[in-house]
Amino acid sequence: MTKSTAPGPRETKSDLVRRLLSRKTGADLVALQEATGWKPHSVRAALSVMRKAGYTIDRVPAKTDGAAVHHRITGTPETA
Repeated sequence: MTKSTAPGPRETKSDLVRRLLSRKTGADLVALQEATGWKPHSVRAALSVMRKAGYTIDRVPAKTDGAAVHHRITGTPETA
């Protein structure tokens, strides 16, 4: 008898963006682009769609000059 190794649920790129933005430090646009392979306008569109879906996404300013601005999920549709 062989073991059946059913693949788990596949993580979509939107799930990946949501997971990266849920981290304590959040993620900058470049990190989101590299993780998804999307162009900048597609990453910004994904953020816009998430906001329309009820997520609260805060923009965390750069702590030093020249550093990237990070975005972070601070509220979900379930908590709104």
